[in-house]
Amino acid sequence: MTIRWVLFILLFVVAALFSGGQDRNARSVSGSRSPVLARNGMVCTSQPLATAAGLRILQQGGNAVDAAVAAAAVLNVVEPMMTGIGGDVFALVYWSKTGELAGLNASGRAPYAMDLEYMKKKGYDRFPEHGPDTVTVPGALDGWVALVERFGRLKMEQVLAPAIEYAENGFPVSEIIANQWASEIDLLRKDEWAAKTYLVNGRAPSHGEIVSNKNLGGTFRKIAAAGRKAFYEGEIAEKIVRAVRAKGGVLSARDLAEYKSEWVQPISVNYKGYDVYELPPNGQGLTALIMLNILEGLDLKAWGHNSADYLHHLVEAKKLAFADRGRYIADPGFARIPLERLLSKSYAAARRKLIQPEKAAEEYKPGEMEQSDTVYLTVADKDHNVVSFINSLSSMWGSGIVAGDAGICLQNRGALFSLDPKSWNKVEPHKRPLHTIIPAMVMKDNRPYFSFGVMGGDNQPQGHVQVFLNLVEFGMTVQEAGEAPRFRHTAGRLGLESGIGPEVRRILDLRGHTVVTMTDGYGGFQGILIDPKTGVLMGGSDPRKDGCAMGW
Repeated sequence: MTIRWVLFILLFVVAALFSGGQDRNARSVSGSRSPVLARNGMVCTSQPLATAAGLRILQQGGNAVDAAVAAAAVLNVVEPMMTGIGGDVFALVYWSKTGELAGLNASGRAPYAMDLEYMKKKGYDRFPEHGPDTVTVPGALDGWVALVERFGRLKMEQVLAPAIEYAENGFPVSEIIANQWASEIDLLRKDEWAAKTYLVNGRAPSHGEIVSNKNLGGTFRKIAAAGRKAFYEGEIAEKIVRAVRAKGGVLSARDLAEYKSEWVQPISVNYKGYDVYELPPNGQGLTALIMLNILEGLDLKAWGHNSADYLHHLVEAKKLAFADRGRYIADPGFARIPLERLLSKSYAAARRKLIQPEKAAEEYKPGEMEQSDTVYLTVADKDHNVVSFINSLSSMWGSGIVAGDAGICLQNRGALFSLDPKSWNKVEPHKRPLHTIIPAMVMKDNRPYFSFGVMGGDNQPQGHVQVFLNLVEFGMTVQEAGEAPRFRHTAGRLGLESGIGPEVRRILDLRGHTVVTMTDGYGGFQGILIDPKTGVLMGGSDPRKDGCAMGW
Protein backbone atom coordinates (compact mmCIF):
# COMPACT_ATOMS: atom_id res chain seq x y z
CA MET A 1 0.00 0.00 0.00
CA THR A 2 1.40 3.40 -0.98
CA ILE A 3 2.08 6.23 1.46
CA ARG A 4 -0.62 8.18 -0.34
CA TRP A 5 -3.23 5.56 0.52
CA VAL A 6 -2.07 5.21 4.11
CA LEU A 7 -2.54 8.96 4.53
CA PHE A 8 -5.89 8.81 2.74
CA ILE A 9 -7.21 6.11 5.06
CA LEU A 10 -5.93 7.90 8.16
CA LEU A 11 -7.58 11.11 7.02
CA PHE A 12 -10.84 9.28 6.41
CA VAL A 13 -10.77 7.62 9.84
CA VAL A 14 -10.10 10.91 11.61
CA ALA A 15 -12.86 12.63 9.65
CA ALA A 16 -15.28 9.85 10.53
CA LEU A 17 -14.44 10.09 14.21
CA PHE A 18 -14.96 13.83 14.39
CA SER A 19 -17.76 14.35 11.88
CA GLY A 20 -21.17 15.33 13.12
CA GLY A 21 -24.62 15.75 11.73
CA GLN A 22 -25.60 13.70 8.76
CA ASP A 23 -22.84 11.20 7.93
CA ARG A 24 -24.07 7.76 8.85
CA ASN A 25 -21.32 6.09 10.84
CA ALA A 26 -19.96 2.62 10.22
CA ARG A 27 -22.75 0.65 11.86
CA SER A 28 -23.88 -2.60 10.34
CA VAL A 29 -26.30 -2.44 7.43
CA SER A 30 -29.01 -3.75 9.76
CA GLY A 31 -29.54 -0.23 11.04
CA SER A 32 -29.71 1.37 14.44
CA ARG A 33 -33.32 0.41 15.12
CA SER A 34 -36.20 -1.61 13.77
CA PRO A 35 -38.91 -0.19 11.51
CA VAL A 36 -41.98 1.14 13.32
CA LEU A 37 -45.05 -1.04 12.66
CA ALA A 38 -48.71 -0.05 12.91
CA ARG A 39 -52.12 -0.63 11.31
CA ASN A 40 -54.16 2.54 11.93
CA GLY A 41 -51.75 5.18 10.74
CA MET A 42 -48.10 6.12 10.32
CA VAL A 43 -46.31 9.47 10.28
CA CYS A 44 -42.63 9.96 9.45
CA THR A 45 -40.99 13.40 9.66
CA SER A 46 -37.64 14.98 10.49
CA GLN A 47 -38.85 16.24 13.90
CA PRO A 48 -40.56 14.22 16.67
CA LEU A 49 -42.90 17.10 17.54
CA ALA A 50 -44.11 17.23 13.94
CA THR A 51 -44.50 13.45 13.81
CA ALA A 52 -46.53 13.53 17.03
CA ALA A 53 -48.70 16.35 15.67
CA GLY A 54 -49.51 14.35 12.55
CA LEU A 55 -50.36 11.31 14.65
CA ARG A 56 -52.59 13.45 16.86
CA ILE A 57 -54.52 14.64 13.81
CA LEU A 58 -55.05 11.04 12.68
CA GLN A 59 -56.33 10.08 16.13
CA GLN A 60 -58.72 13.05 16.06
CA GLY A 61 -60.35 11.73 12.89
CA GLY A 62 -58.25 13.41 10.25
CA ASN A 63 -56.85 11.52 7.30
CA ALA A 64 -53.36 11.29 5.83
CA VAL A 65 -53.66 14.63 4.03
CA ASP A 66 -54.81 16.48 7.16
CA ALA A 67 -51.95 14.93 9.11
CA ALA A 68 -49.36 15.76 6.45
CA VAL A 69 -50.30 19.44 6.37
CA ALA A 70 -50.44 19.59 10.17
CA ALA A 71 -46.96 18.07 10.39
CA ALA A 72 -45.67 20.48 7.73
CA ALA A 73 -47.02 23.44 9.69
CA VAL A 74 -45.29 22.25 12.87
CA LEU A 75 -42.05 21.81 10.90
CA ASN A 76 -42.40 25.47 9.86
CA VAL A 77 -42.19 26.30 13.56
CA VAL A 78 -39.61 23.82 14.87
CA GLU A 79 -37.35 23.56 11.80
CA PRO A 80 -37.71 27.14 10.50
CA MET A 81 -34.45 27.37 8.55
CA MET A 82 -35.54 24.58 6.22
CA THR A 83 -39.21 25.00 5.50
CA GLY A 84 -42.41 26.95 5.84
CA ILE A 85 -45.12 28.98 4.16
CA GLY A 86 -42.45 31.24 2.73
CA GLY A 87 -41.34 28.32 0.52
CA ASP A 88 -42.78 25.79 -1.93
CA VAL A 89 -44.47 22.37 -1.79
CA PHE A 90 -44.69 19.31 -4.00
CA ALA A 91 -46.87 16.33 -3.08
CA LEU A 92 -48.08 12.95 -4.31
CA VAL A 93 -51.40 11.72 -2.90
CA TYR A 94 -52.80 8.22 -3.30
CA TRP A 95 -56.57 8.26 -2.70
CA SER A 96 -57.77 4.78 -1.80
CA LYS A 97 -61.47 5.33 -2.62
CA THR A 98 -60.75 5.88 -6.30
CA GLY A 99 -57.27 4.43 -6.73
CA GLU A 100 -56.14 7.82 -8.01
CA LEU A 101 -52.56 9.06 -7.67
CA ALA A 102 -52.66 12.86 -7.76
CA GLY A 103 -49.70 15.20 -8.07
CA LEU A 104 -49.49 18.74 -6.72
CA ASN A 105 -47.00 21.36 -7.91
CA ALA A 106 -47.12 24.31 -5.52
CA SER A 107 -43.87 25.93 -6.62
CA GLY A 108 -43.67 29.69 -6.97
CA ARG A 109 -43.09 31.86 -10.01
CA ALA A 110 -40.67 34.68 -10.71
CA PRO A 111 -42.05 38.21 -10.41
CA TYR A 112 -43.53 39.69 -13.58
CA ALA A 113 -40.80 42.35 -13.48
CA MET A 114 -37.96 39.78 -13.40
CA ASP A 115 -36.13 38.94 -16.62
CA LEU A 116 -32.63 38.66 -18.09
CA GLU A 117 -32.45 42.38 -18.85
CA TYR A 118 -33.33 43.26 -15.25
CA MET A 119 -30.60 40.98 -13.92
CA LYS A 120 -28.10 42.36 -16.44
CA LYS A 121 -28.85 45.94 -15.36
CA LYS A 122 -28.16 44.94 -11.76
CA GLY A 123 -24.75 43.65 -12.79
CA TYR A 124 -25.30 39.93 -12.21
CA ASP A 125 -23.40 37.34 -14.23
CA ARG A 126 -25.10 34.58 -12.20
CA PHE A 127 -27.93 34.48 -9.70
CA PRO A 128 -27.02 35.44 -6.13
CA GLU A 129 -27.50 32.81 -3.44
CA HIS A 130 -29.58 35.00 -1.11
CA GLY A 131 -31.31 38.36 -1.16
CA PRO A 132 -34.42 39.95 -2.71
CA ASP A 133 -33.80 38.87 -6.30
CA THR A 134 -33.90 35.20 -5.29
CA VAL A 135 -37.44 35.44 -3.88
CA THR A 136 -40.11 33.73 -5.95
CA VAL A 137 -43.78 33.73 -4.98
CA PRO A 138 -44.21 31.37 -2.00
CA GLY A 139 -46.40 28.49 -3.15
CA ALA A 140 -46.53 26.39 0.00
CA LEU A 141 -49.59 27.90 1.67
CA ASP A 142 -51.71 27.61 -1.46
CA GLY A 143 -50.54 24.02 -1.72
CA TRP A 144 -51.52 23.26 1.87
CA VAL A 145 -54.99 24.71 1.30
CA ALA A 146 -55.42 22.90 -2.04
CA LEU A 147 -54.57 19.57 -0.42
CA VAL A 148 -56.92 20.00 2.53
CA GLU A 149 -59.79 21.32 0.40
CA ARG A 150 -59.59 18.44 -2.09
CA PHE A 151 -58.79 15.51 0.18
CA GLY A 152 -58.95 16.54 3.84
CA ARG A 153 -61.62 15.81 6.43
CA LEU A 154 -60.84 18.56 8.92
CA LYS A 155 -61.03 22.33 8.85
CA MET A 156 -57.85 24.35 8.46
CA GLU A 157 -58.31 25.63 12.01
CA GLN A 158 -57.94 22.08 13.36
CA VAL A 159 -55.05 21.24 11.03
CA LEU A 160 -53.03 24.31 12.06
CA ALA A 161 -53.79 24.02 15.80
CA PRO A 162 -50.63 22.07 16.77
CA ALA A 163 -48.38 24.53 14.91
CA ILE A 164 -50.10 27.50 16.54
CA GLU A 165 -49.60 25.88 19.94
CA TYR A 166 -45.84 25.47 19.45
CA ALA A 167 -45.42 28.87 17.81
CA GLU A 168 -47.15 30.72 20.64
CA ASN A 169 -46.16 28.63 23.67
CA GLY A 170 -42.68 27.57 22.59
CA PHE A 171 -40.79 24.37 21.82
CA PRO A 172 -37.39 22.90 22.79
CA VAL A 173 -34.78 23.19 20.03
CA SER A 174 -33.47 19.79 18.92
CA GLU A 175 -29.77 18.97 18.60
CA ILE A 176 -29.20 18.99 14.84
CA ILE A 177 -31.45 22.03 14.41
CA ALA A 178 -29.48 23.95 17.06
CA ASN A 179 -26.28 23.28 15.11
CA GLN A 180 -27.86 24.35 11.81
CA TRP A 181 -29.37 27.45 13.40
CA ALA A 182 -25.95 28.59 14.59
CA SER A 183 -24.23 27.82 11.28
CA GLU A 184 -26.09 30.57 9.39
CA ILE A 185 -26.28 33.23 12.09
CA ASP A 186 -24.53 35.86 9.96
CA LEU A 187 -27.28 35.65 7.33
CA LEU A 188 -29.96 36.25 9.96
CA ARG A 189 -28.11 39.27 11.33
CA LYS A 190 -28.26 40.99 7.93
CA ASP A 191 -32.05 41.38 8.08
CA GLU A 192 -33.70 43.33 10.89
CA TRP A 193 -36.79 41.16 11.12
CA ALA A 194 -34.87 37.92 10.66
CA ALA A 195 -32.75 38.84 13.66
CA LYS A 196 -35.77 39.90 15.73
CA THR A 197 -37.71 36.74 14.86
CA TYR A 198 -35.07 34.02 14.88
CA LEU A 199 -32.27 35.16 17.20
CA VAL A 200 -32.29 35.30 20.99
CA ASN A 201 -30.49 38.46 22.09
CA GLY A 202 -28.43 38.32 18.90
CA ARG A 203 -27.49 34.64 19.17
CA ALA A 204 -28.84 31.35 17.93
CA PRO A 205 -30.82 29.31 20.48
CA SER A 206 -28.98 26.40 22.04
CA HIS A 207 -29.90 22.72 22.16
CA GLY A 208 -32.85 22.27 24.52
CA GLU A 209 -33.65 25.97 24.81
CA ILE A 210 -37.34 26.92 24.63
CA VAL A 211 -38.13 29.33 21.81
CA SER A 212 -41.34 30.61 20.24
CA ASN A 213 -42.48 32.53 17.17
CA LYS A 214 -45.60 34.39 18.24
CA ASN A 215 -45.67 36.38 15.01
CA LEU A 216 -45.90 33.20 12.95
CA GLY A 217 -48.56 31.90 15.33
CA GLY A 218 -50.60 35.03 14.65
CA THR A 219 -50.18 34.54 10.90
CA PHE A 220 -51.38 30.95 11.18
CA ARG A 221 -54.46 32.14 13.11
CA LYS A 222 -55.32 34.57 10.30
CA ILE A 223 -54.93 31.81 7.71
CA ALA A 224 -57.06 29.43 9.79
CA ALA A 225 -59.82 32.03 9.89
CA ALA A 226 -59.69 33.44 6.35
CA GLY A 227 -57.96 30.81 4.22
CA ARG A 228 -55.47 31.43 1.41
CA LYS A 229 -56.68 35.01 0.81
CA ALA A 230 -55.25 35.98 4.17
CA PHE A 231 -51.80 35.16 2.79
CA TYR A 232 -51.91 36.12 -0.89
CA GLU A 233 -53.98 39.29 -0.48
CA GLY A 234 -54.27 41.93 2.21
CA GLU A 235 -52.03 42.60 5.19
CA ILE A 236 -49.74 39.55 5.05
CA ALA A 237 -49.18 39.97 1.30
CA GLU A 238 -48.35 43.63 1.86
CA LYS A 239 -45.73 42.68 4.44
CA ILE A 240 -44.13 40.16 2.08
CA VAL A 241 -43.97 42.66 -0.79
CA ARG A 242 -42.71 45.45 1.48
CA ALA A 243 -39.92 43.25 2.88
CA VAL A 244 -38.65 42.26 -0.58
CA ARG A 245 -38.93 45.74 -2.13
CA ALA A 246 -37.20 47.35 0.84
CA LYS A 247 -34.15 45.27 -0.10
CA GLY A 248 -34.34 46.26 -3.78
CA GLY A 249 -36.46 43.41 -5.17
CA VAL A 250 -39.39 43.60 -7.58
CA LEU A 251 -41.98 41.20 -6.11
CA SER A 252 -45.43 42.79 -6.41
CA ALA A 253 -48.92 42.44 -4.98
CA ARG A 254 -50.03 41.18 -8.40
CA ASP A 255 -47.44 38.39 -8.29
CA LEU A 256 -48.94 37.13 -5.03
CA ALA A 257 -52.61 37.69 -5.84
CA GLU A 258 -52.43 35.76 -9.12
CA TYR A 259 -50.60 32.74 -7.71
CA LYS A 260 -52.26 29.34 -7.96
CA SER A 261 -50.81 25.88 -7.39
CA GLU A 262 -51.36 23.23 -10.05
CA TRP A 263 -52.58 19.64 -10.04
CA VAL A 264 -50.35 17.62 -12.38
CA GLN A 265 -50.11 14.09 -13.76
CA PRO A 266 -47.28 12.14 -12.09
CA ILE A 267 -44.67 10.52 -14.33
CA SER A 268 -43.28 7.02 -13.87
CA VAL A 269 -41.06 4.19 -15.03
CA ASN A 270 -41.40 0.50 -14.31
CA TYR A 271 -38.38 -1.04 -12.60
CA LYS A 272 -38.63 -4.84 -12.50
CA GLY A 273 -42.34 -4.81 -11.72
CA TYR A 274 -42.36 -1.75 -9.47
CA ASP A 275 -43.93 1.46 -10.81
CA VAL A 276 -41.87 4.36 -9.49
CA TYR A 277 -43.67 7.72 -9.56
CA GLU A 278 -42.25 11.22 -9.42
CA LEU A 279 -43.67 14.62 -10.35
CA PRO A 280 -42.97 16.08 -13.80
CA PRO A 281 -40.80 19.15 -14.47
CA ASN A 282 -40.18 21.85 -13.34
CA GLY A 283 -39.09 19.44 -10.58
CA GLN A 284 -36.09 17.13 -10.98
CA GLY A 285 -37.95 13.87 -10.30
CA LEU A 286 -37.40 12.99 -13.96
CA THR A 287 -33.69 12.69 -13.13
CA ALA A 288 -34.27 9.80 -10.70
CA LEU A 289 -36.42 7.98 -13.25
CA ILE A 290 -33.77 8.34 -15.97
CA MET A 291 -31.22 6.87 -13.55
CA LEU A 292 -33.45 3.89 -12.74
CA ASN A 293 -34.10 3.17 -16.41
CA ILE A 294 -30.36 3.12 -17.09
CA LEU A 295 -29.64 0.91 -14.07
CA GLU A 296 -32.43 -1.59 -14.76
CA GLY A 297 -30.36 -3.16 -17.53
CA LEU A 298 -27.47 -3.98 -15.16
CA ASP A 299 -27.04 -6.86 -12.73
CA LEU A 300 -26.66 -4.66 -9.66
CA LYS A 301 -27.33 -7.40 -7.12
CA ALA A 302 -24.47 -9.53 -8.47
CA TRP A 303 -21.97 -6.77 -7.75
CA GLY A 304 -23.06 -6.48 -4.11
CA HIS A 305 -24.34 -3.53 -2.12
CA ASN A 306 -22.00 -0.51 -2.12
CA SER A 307 -19.24 -2.44 -3.89
CA ALA A 308 -16.89 -0.51 -6.17
CA ASP A 309 -18.61 -1.83 -9.32
CA TYR A 310 -22.06 -1.03 -7.94
CA LEU A 311 -21.17 2.52 -6.90
CA HIS A 312 -19.23 3.19 -10.10
CA HIS A 313 -22.26 2.40 -12.26
CA LEU A 314 -24.66 4.35 -10.03
CA VAL A 315 -22.42 7.41 -10.19
CA GLU A 316 -22.08 7.16 -13.97
CA ALA A 317 -25.86 6.79 -14.32
CA LYS A 318 -26.20 9.88 -12.15
CA LYS A 319 -23.87 11.84 -14.42
CA LEU A 320 -25.87 10.83 -17.49
CA ALA A 321 -29.18 11.76 -15.86
CA PHE A 322 -27.88 15.09 -14.60
CA ALA A 323 -26.59 15.96 -18.07
CA ASP A 324 -30.18 15.64 -19.26
CA ARG A 325 -31.45 17.52 -16.21
CA GLY A 326 -29.28 20.51 -17.06
CA ARG A 327 -30.52 20.56 -20.64
CA TYR A 328 -34.18 19.58 -20.49
CA ILE A 329 -35.72 20.33 -17.08
CA ALA A 330 -37.51 23.66 -16.90
CA ASP A 331 -41.00 25.10 -16.52
CA PRO A 332 -43.13 23.15 -19.05
CA GLY A 333 -45.14 26.32 -19.64
CA PHE A 334 -42.08 27.80 -21.32
CA ALA A 335 -40.52 24.75 -23.03
CA ARG A 336 -41.67 21.54 -24.69
CA ILE A 337 -39.96 18.86 -22.61
CA PRO A 338 -39.52 15.49 -24.43
CA LEU A 339 -40.74 13.36 -21.52
CA GLU A 340 -41.75 10.35 -23.58
CA ARG A 341 -38.30 10.04 -25.15
CA LEU A 342 -36.39 10.74 -21.92
CA LEU A 343 -38.38 8.05 -20.07
CA SER A 344 -38.22 5.42 -22.81
CA LYS A 345 -36.36 2.13 -22.36
CA SER A 346 -34.68 2.56 -25.75
CA TYR A 347 -33.24 5.91 -24.73
CA ALA A 348 -31.98 4.39 -21.47
CA ALA A 349 -30.33 1.54 -23.38
CA ALA A 350 -28.51 3.98 -25.65
CA ARG A 351 -27.31 6.04 -22.69
CA ARG A 352 -26.26 2.91 -20.76
CA LYS A 353 -23.83 2.00 -23.54
CA LEU A 354 -21.85 5.17 -22.81
CA ILE A 355 -20.76 3.86 -19.38
CA GLN A 356 -17.24 2.44 -19.30
CA PRO A 357 -17.04 -0.27 -16.60
CA GLU A 358 -13.47 0.54 -15.57
CA LYS A 359 -13.29 4.28 -16.15
CA ALA A 360 -15.17 7.30 -14.82
CA ALA A 361 -16.25 9.86 -17.40
CA GLU A 362 -15.34 13.47 -16.73
CA GLU A 363 -18.71 14.50 -18.11
CA TYR A 364 -21.47 13.40 -20.45
CA LYS A 365 -23.35 15.48 -22.97
CA PRO A 366 -27.14 15.49 -22.78
CA GLY A 367 -28.87 12.99 -25.02
CA GLU A 368 -30.10 14.08 -28.42
CA MET A 369 -33.85 14.17 -28.96
CA GLU A 370 -35.56 13.11 -32.12
CA GLN A 371 -37.97 16.01 -31.57
CA SER A 372 -38.21 18.60 -29.60
CA ASP A 373 -32.44 22.92 2.23
CA THR A 374 -35.85 21.19 2.74
CA VAL A 375 -38.09 18.90 4.82
CA TYR A 376 -39.76 15.72 3.68
CA LEU A 377 -42.57 13.84 5.38
CA THR A 378 -44.88 10.99 4.57
CA VAL A 379 -48.17 9.87 6.11
CA ALA A 380 -50.47 6.89 5.64
CA ASP A 381 -53.81 6.35 7.34
CA LYS A 382 -55.85 3.24 8.12
CA ASP A 383 -57.62 3.45 4.74
CA HIS A 384 -54.22 3.46 3.03
CA ASN A 385 -54.56 7.00 1.78
CA VAL A 386 -50.90 7.94 1.40
CA VAL A 387 -49.16 11.31 1.13
CA SER A 388 -45.59 11.88 -0.03
CA PHE A 389 -44.89 15.53 0.80
CA ILE A 390 -41.91 17.88 0.56
CA ASN A 391 -41.69 21.54 1.65
CA SER A 392 -38.66 23.80 1.34
CA LEU A 393 -37.14 27.29 1.54
CA SER A 394 -34.47 26.05 -0.94
CA SER A 395 -31.37 26.62 1.20
CA MET A 396 -31.05 27.29 4.92
CA TRP A 397 -33.07 30.41 5.82
CA GLY A 398 -33.88 30.89 2.13
CA SER A 399 -33.39 34.46 0.98
CA GLY A 400 -32.49 35.59 4.50
CA ILE A 401 -35.49 37.95 4.43
CA VAL A 402 -38.35 37.78 6.94
CA ALA A 403 -41.67 39.44 6.08
CA GLY A 404 -41.84 41.96 8.90
CA ASP A 405 -43.82 40.89 11.95
CA ALA A 406 -45.60 38.14 9.98
CA GLY A 407 -42.87 35.71 11.10
CA ILE A 408 -42.45 34.30 7.57
CA CYS A 409 -38.98 33.51 6.21
CA LEU A 410 -38.99 33.87 2.41
CA GLN A 411 -37.42 31.32 0.10
CA ASN A 412 -34.54 31.82 -2.36
CA ARG A 413 -35.70 29.37 -5.02
CA GLY A 414 -35.04 31.94 -7.76
CA ALA A 415 -31.33 31.25 -7.29
CA LEU A 416 -31.85 28.12 -9.40
CA PHE A 417 -32.74 30.12 -12.51
CA SER A 418 -30.09 30.46 -15.22
CA LEU A 419 -28.85 33.72 -16.75
CA ASP A 420 -27.80 31.91 -19.91
CA PRO A 421 -30.16 33.18 -22.67
CA LYS A 422 -29.92 29.76 -24.40
CA SER A 423 -30.96 27.80 -21.32
CA TRP A 424 -34.46 26.36 -21.09
CA ASN A 425 -34.26 27.36 -17.41
CA LYS A 426 -33.40 31.02 -18.04
CA VAL A 427 -35.24 33.54 -15.87
CA GLU A 428 -38.40 34.95 -17.41
CA PRO A 429 -41.43 36.80 -16.00
CA HIS A 430 -43.96 34.58 -14.20
CA LYS A 431 -41.81 31.47 -14.76
CA ARG A 432 -41.05 28.64 -12.32
CA PRO A 433 -37.37 27.68 -11.90
CA LEU A 434 -35.91 24.19 -12.00
CA HIS A 435 -36.85 22.70 -8.66
CA THR A 436 -34.82 20.26 -6.59
CA ILE A 437 -37.49 19.08 -4.12
CA ILE A 438 -39.14 15.82 -5.16
CA PRO A 439 -41.53 13.42 -3.39
CA ALA A 440 -41.67 9.81 -4.59
CA MET A 441 -44.09 6.92 -4.43
CA VAL A 442 -43.73 3.31 -5.55
CA MET A 443 -46.76 1.30 -6.64
CA LYS A 444 -46.99 -2.49 -6.87
CA ASP A 445 -49.98 -4.07 -8.62
CA ASN A 446 -51.69 -0.64 -8.70
CA ARG A 447 -51.49 -0.21 -4.94
CA PRO A 448 -49.18 2.01 -2.88
CA TYR A 449 -46.13 0.06 -1.76
CA PHE A 450 -43.50 2.60 -0.68
CA SER A 451 -43.88 6.35 -0.06
CA PHE A 452 -40.55 8.08 0.52
CA GLY A 453 -38.23 11.00 0.01
CA VAL A 454 -34.65 12.04 0.69
CA MET A 455 -33.96 15.69 1.49
CA GLY A 456 -30.90 17.49 0.19
CA GLY A 457 -30.93 19.56 -3.02
CA ASP A 458 -29.11 17.90 -5.92
CA ASN A 459 -28.68 14.83 -3.71
CA GLN A 460 -32.40 14.03 -3.81
CA PRO A 461 -32.60 11.96 -7.02
CA GLN A 462 -29.35 10.22 -6.05
CA GLY A 463 -30.85 9.43 -2.65
CA HIS A 464 -34.13 8.24 -4.16
CA VAL A 465 -32.35 5.75 -6.38
CA GLN A 466 -30.07 4.43 -3.62
CA VAL A 467 -32.87 3.95 -1.09
CA PHE A 468 -35.18 2.32 -3.65
CA LEU A 469 -32.47 -0.10 -4.79
CA ASN A 470 -31.61 -0.95 -1.18
CA LEU A 471 -35.20 -2.05 -0.78
CA VAL A 472 -35.94 -3.91 -4.03
CA GLU A 473 -32.51 -5.24 -5.04
CA PHE A 474 -31.01 -6.02 -1.64
CA GLY A 475 -34.10 -6.84 0.44
CA MET A 476 -33.49 -4.32 3.20
CA THR A 477 -36.22 -3.20 5.59
CA VAL A 478 -37.54 0.34 5.24
CA GLN A 479 -35.32 1.43 8.14
CA GLU A 480 -32.22 -0.31 6.78
CA ALA A 481 -32.82 1.13 3.30
CA GLY A 482 -32.80 4.66 4.68
CA GLU A 483 -29.88 4.16 7.05
CA ALA A 484 -27.46 2.37 4.73
CA PRO A 485 -24.36 4.42 3.79
CA ARG A 486 -24.87 6.60 0.75
CA PHE A 487 -22.76 8.33 -1.88
CA ARG A 488 -23.15 11.90 -3.00
CA HIS A 489 -21.80 13.13 -6.35
CA THR A 490 -21.67 16.89 -6.83
CA ALA A 491 -19.51 19.32 -8.81
CA GLY A 492 -17.34 16.46 -10.07
CA ARG A 493 -16.55 15.17 -6.58
CA LEU A 494 -17.69 11.86 -5.10
CA GLY A 495 -18.44 11.84 -1.39
CA LEU A 496 -18.80 8.49 0.35
CA GLU A 497 -20.17 8.03 3.84
CA SER A 498 -17.93 6.45 6.43
CA GLY A 499 -19.67 3.07 6.28
CA ILE A 500 -18.19 2.54 2.79
CA GLY A 501 -14.77 0.96 3.24
CA PRO A 502 -11.33 2.21 2.16
CA GLU A 503 -10.79 -0.55 -0.43
CA VAL A 504 -13.90 0.55 -2.31
CA ARG A 505 -12.65 4.12 -2.16
CA ARG A 506 -9.27 3.07 -3.51
CA ILE A 507 -10.77 1.25 -6.50
CA LEU A 508 -13.09 4.15 -7.33
CA ASP A 509 -10.15 6.54 -7.16
CA LEU A 510 -8.18 4.35 -9.57
CA ARG A 511 -11.11 4.42 -12.00
CA GLY A 512 -10.92 8.19 -12.14
CA HIS A 513 -13.50 9.28 -9.58
CA THR A 514 -12.48 12.25 -7.45
CA VAL A 515 -13.20 10.66 -4.07
CA VAL A 516 -13.40 13.13 -1.20
CA THR A 517 -14.49 13.09 2.43
CA MET A 518 -17.86 14.81 2.90
CA THR A 519 -19.28 14.67 6.40
CA ASP A 520 -22.72 16.02 5.55
CA GLY A 521 -25.10 16.67 2.68
CA TYR A 522 -26.28 13.06 2.29
CA GLY A 523 -29.85 14.06 2.95
CA GLY A 524 -32.48 12.86 5.37
CA PHE A 525 -34.81 9.96 4.54
CA GLN A 526 -38.38 9.29 5.66
CA GLY A 527 -40.41 6.40 4.31
CA ILE A 528 -43.50 4.24 4.76
CA LEU A 529 -43.77 0.76 3.26
CA ILE A 530 -47.15 -0.98 3.12
CA ASP A 531 -46.89 -4.75 3.38
CA PRO A 532 -48.90 -6.04 0.39
CA LYS A 533 -49.94 -9.22 2.25
CA THR A 534 -50.95 -7.89 5.67
CA GLY A 535 -51.53 -4.18 5.05
CA VAL A 536 -49.22 -3.37 7.97
CA LEU A 537 -47.63 0.08 7.77
CA MET A 538 -43.84 0.06 8.24
CA GLY A 539 -42.18 3.38 8.99
CA GLY A 540 -38.52 4.32 8.71
CA SER A 541 -36.77 7.54 9.72
CA ASP A 542 -33.21 8.66 9.05
CA PRO A 543 -30.78 9.02 12.00
CA ARG A 544 -29.03 11.71 9.94
CA LYS A 545 -31.89 13.96 11.14
CA ASP A 546 -33.62 14.51 14.49
CA GLY A 547 -36.84 12.86 13.37
CA CYS A 548 -38.74 9.66 13.93
CA ALA A 549 -41.58 7.47 12.72
CA MET A 550 -44.68 6.96 14.86
CA GLY A 551 -47.72 4.78 14.32
CA TRP A 552 -50.82 3.57 16.10
